[in-house]
Amino acid sequence: MRPQPSGLYYPNKFGRIVIKALEDVMGKNGLNAILNLAQLSQYIDNPFPDNLEKGFDFADIAAINLALEDMYGPRGGRGLSLRLGRAMFSDGLKNFGALAGVGDLAFKVLPLQAKLRIGIPAEAKIFSQISDQHSTVTETENEFIYTIHKCSECTGRSGSDKPICFIAVGLLQESLKWVSGGNEFRVNESKCIAMGDEVCEFVIQKEPIS
Repeated sequence: MRPQPSGLYYPNKFGRIVIKALEDVMGKNGLNAILNLAQLSQYIDNPFPDNLEKGFDFADIAAINLALEDMYGPRGGRGLSLRLGRAMFSDGLKNFGALAGVGDLAFKVLPLQAKLRIGIPAEAKIFSQISDQHSTVTETENEFIYTIHKCSECTGRSGSDKPICFIAVGLLQESLKWVSGGNEFRVNESKCIAMGDEVCEFVIQKEPIS
């Protein structure tokens, strides 16, 4: 069942990035198959306007996530969701607001942990400012805790025995790689609204794995 409209939105530009990233990952035919399965056929050959007006419902992300699971099974869907999240960052999210300066030379010469302390909260701030996805970041000795208080992937989802927000995990992984200048980091979802938790929480290890 497709999740009901949530009344929570991303900007149209974000919807445009999602559709392009999905096509990059799956090809044109795969994109159309997923959009049809998600009951989002209105987006086939009909791109979102390239603006920041809020017009992309959280329920649409949840429907895409669910369609990937339905078509490819939980394991295959999870892998594709991770790839989609990574592609979404590469296809345009890195050019938003506070992250735009992260590519500057002055940023690139900072120590790794300084880059993370600036880059991770900058990403959370962008989502909080331009969409209804409120995100916050806290820091412990060995980890950053990235918390999504209103999660699109969990819209209309409940009763899951495992975290489901793999688009967000992929997006965080790719953003960390970009912010750090090429390192890979371990990102694990420790809380998930679809499991009954109040928030979706992602634990980012400070030390890169490669």
